[in-house]
Amino acid sequence: MSDPTRRILITGAGSGIGAGIAEQLAVAGHELLVTDLDAAAAAAVAERIVGRGGRARAYALDVTSEDSVNDLCNALDGPVDVLINNAGLQHVSRLEDFPMDKWELLVQVMLVGVARLTRALLPGMRAQAFGRIINIGSIHSLVASAYKSAYVSAKHGLIGFSRVLALETADSDITINTVCPTYVRTPLVEQQIADQARVHGISQEEVIDRIMLSPMPKGVFISMEELAGICAFLVSSTARNITGQAIVVDGGWTAQ
Repeated sequence: MSDPTRRILITGAGSGIGAGIAEQLAVAGHELLVTDLDAAAAAAVAERIVGRGGRARAYALDVTSEDSVNDLCNALDGPVDVLINNAGLQHVSRLEDFPMDKWELLVQVMLVGVARLTRALLPGMRAQAFGRIINIGSIHSLVASAYKSAYVSAKHGLIGFSRVLALETADSDITINTVCPTYVRTPLVEQQIADQARVHGISQEEVIDRIMLSPMPKGVFISMEELAGICAFLVSSTARNITGQAIVVDGGWTAQ
């Protein structure tokens, strides 16, 4: 017997990983709630999904704002089955030159915002005795890279957050896990390539080869299909006892 389709809300889904996962999960029949700070970008992704025969709606969402989260919850016409916390951004700089307002923004979006939205949607999951929460972490949830102190701090925090919530939701069919991929070729990563080249004083090709792919024995970028497939598995009833885990998709990086 196959699992039912679910209502899935994804943050930061106007582009990159969020958009890719949304489009892949829509093909499987799930209903997608596409949210992004950029309302027009979210709408464009939802329109693409609907144009291909899928189900999707778009909402503007600023995960750093309590009012924005409340507005979203009031606009929804029922509980969310699956929350994929994906919204993120990057800033590459040595700490001495790192603007503190930018440092705080990264943590607000990728850690505090995750807690804020999860807190808002969790009561609906409890009421229906089902929920899946998937945090899109990073290889930087497990290891560090120079010049990424805010990003690494926020992504490390997701694992601790997931472990605590796994314990708090263990009395129900709710799970929370963090998917930790290495680099996916998205606009965010493209910008990182340029920033890393600048701070390290090397070419962009060297950044790709030496910094991004060299630590991975498999030596390839992670695909959107891989991430969507992992999310689809975590949503399923088969994964009901997988909770509080870091699902590492790193091409062997941390096996060394």
